[in-house]
Amino acid sequence: MKNIYNLDNKTVVVTGGAGGIGMAVCRLLGSFGAKIVLTDFNQDGINTAVKELEGMGISAVGFLCDTSQESQVLATFSQIVSQVGAPDILINNAASGIHVPPQDTSLEEWNGVIETSLTGYFLNARSFARAVMAANKPGVIVNIASIAGSSAIGRGNFAYSVAKGGVIQMTKELAIEWATAGIRVNAIQPCSVNTPGWRKWVESEPEASAKLLAKLLTGIPLGRVAEPEDIAAGVHFLASDAAAMVTGVILPIDGGNLAFNAGGTLGSY
Repeated sequence: MKNIYNLDNKTVVVTGGAGGIGMAVCRLLGSFGAKIVLTDFNQDGINTAVKELEGMGISAVGFLCDTSQESQVLATFSQIVSQVGAPDILINNAASGIHVPPQDTSLEEWNGVIETSLTGYFLNARSFARAVMAANKPGVIVNIASIAGSSAIGRGNFAYSVAKGGVIQMTKELAIEWATAGIRVNAIQPCSVNTPGWRKWVESEPEASAKLLAKLLTGIPLGRVAEPEDIAAGVHFLASDAAAMVTGVILPIDGGNLAFNAGGTLGSY
C-alpha cells in the first residue's frame, strides 16, 4: 500500500523556518522525504537550520526574506523556481506580535503586526499559487493561524489576534478561489506553544509568567501547552496525500481549548 504520508520528491517552502514551529516542521517533513526550502529574516538562523537539516540527511536550502515586503517575497520565489523548480507545498508560518492594549497601540505597531502576520501570508500564498499554476501542477498551502483568531484572549494581543482572524478567513477564501486549480488551502490553530521565544518570555518574567501559565492551563483540558512537534504533526497531515480531500479546514491543535467553554468544568461537577 502506498504510504500516503510520504513526501518524496516534494519541495516544501517554510516561512519563518529557522526556529520554533517552523524548524519543527522542516525536520518532520524532511524526515518524510521532502526537500526543504526555508525562508527567514535571520541569516545566522538560516545557516544553523540548514546545517542541522543537512546533518539529518535532509535536502535543505535557505533564503533571507522579510515576508512582509512584497519585493523580497517576489524575488525569493523567483530564486526558488529558478534553483529548485516550482514548489509543491507552502507552510505560511512567519509571524510577529505585540502585547499592547488597543488604546495604546500606535499605527506603526499595528502595521508591523498586520504586514508580517497577515499580508505576508497573502504575499507568499500568491507567489506560490502563481508558481504552481504556471507549472500546471497541484499544490498545498498550510497557514499557521492561532486560537486567538477565533476567540479573544485579551492581554494586549489585539493586533495579533485580528491578524490571525484574517488568516483564518483568508484560508477559507483561498481554498474556494483555488480549488479548481488543484491547490488545497488549510490552516492550523495552535494554543500557546513551547517555542524558544515562549520559553524566553517565561524565564524573563518568572512571577508574572507563572501566574499567566497557571491561567492558560485552566483553559487547556489536556493540561499542557503544545510542543512545536505537535503543530508539525498537524502540518504533516494537511500537507500529505492523507488529506487529499481536505481543503478550507481550520484545525485546532490546542488541547481542547476552543472546545472548552470559559464557564465549563473539567470532569464531573
